[in-house]
Amino acid sequence: MKQGHEFTHLFYDQYTMGNETTDYTDWPLTTEFDYSDSTPCPATDEKHFAAKFLPPLYSLVVIFGLTGNLLVVLILVKYKRLKSMTDIYLLNLAISDLLFVFSLPFWAYYAVHEWIFGEALCRILSGVYLLGFYSGIFFIILLTLDRYLAIVHAVFALKARTVTYGILTSVITWAVAILISVPGVVFHKTQKESSGYTCSAHYPSEQRNTWKQFLTLKMNILGLFIPMLIMICSYTRIIKTLLQCRNEKKHKAVRLIFIIMIIYFFFWAPYNICILLRDFQSVFSISTCEGNGQLHKAIQVTETISMIHCCINPVIYAFAGEKFRKYLRSFFRKQIAVHLSKYCPVFYADTAERASSTYTQSTGEQEVSAAL
Repeated sequence: MKQGHEFTHLFYDQYTMGNETTDYTDWPLTTEFDYSDSTPCPATDEKHFAAKFLPPLYSLVVIFGLTGNLLVVLILVKYKRLKSMTDIYLLNLAISDLLFVFSLPFWAYYAVHEWIFGEALCRILSGVYLLGFYSGIFFIILLTLDRYLAIVHAVFALKARTVTYGILTSVITWAVAILISVPGVVFHKTQKESSGYTCSAHYPSEQRNTWKQFLTLKMNILGLFIPMLIMICSYTRIIKTLLQCRNEKKHKAVRLIFIIMIIYFFFWAPYNICILLRDFQSVFSISTCEGNGQLHKAIQVTETISMIHCCINPVIYAFAGEKFRKYLRSFFRKQIAVHLSKYCPVFYADTAERASSTYTQSTGEQEVSAAL
């Protein structure tokens, strides 16, 4: 998400517009947009918008992201016990989302105030944010390929979809994600400005635009185009295979596939388009104060929308599965309803009534859900 100038409203670097250079490092506190004439463009509206808009939305993402992904980790470890490649990938996706969410409270505070957490945390949290983002994308790709093998190449999948291969590919995925996240650690640092300390990206002056544009293209390619291409190709084959089988749950499976692709595109495409416009403004002829201000507001909104995807991941990749919902219901009955029944007898009655039907789900639906 946030990448080099890569990160949107929170990490602003030295930005070149026209013939002059503007210092963006103190965004969202005292940013001005300079153009080829000598008249600066005040960013008062954008700063106020960020200070009011971002903290409450970041807080909601943190609450729902932590709750959903911690539940995924708990169910996978306690009940499913990581017995398949799919479980391994789901666990790693949840960890990626938790890493991503972990840094949000710091950026929420920074959106309103100055950076008070020191340079070490500035670099570490920038790297953690990027690591959570890229690893999450990569594990979504692995889950897509896992579904493809399970449905289209079922015989080969018996040998390939093992826990050992799942752990091996997960280790490689984390290594690649760490490598890709290195610029977030290298370029970010704190700096004293007139309004206080900032945490932002500082590129070599002679390569500033090159680095910004390279990192933006990297994010669009790795974070949008490649995942969408893999999803479209894989799910096209999956849908053809499902429509040829006689499983009565196939239509539900096809609907889930479309939901996964549409949700991914809806949450990520707007943000990626906005950062392309931002870092290639000369190409798209965005040269007015009003246009630049509207673009930065759009980035703030679309970035927050893209963050919500880490809250949606547990729903579409875990809770949508019948087996997973079964374990979740069992967890709530045994761990939560039992305690609540001490204060409200209705929970005790509900728990006793459903206890005998805990493991009576449709085998066909379980198979389809596990594959998806």
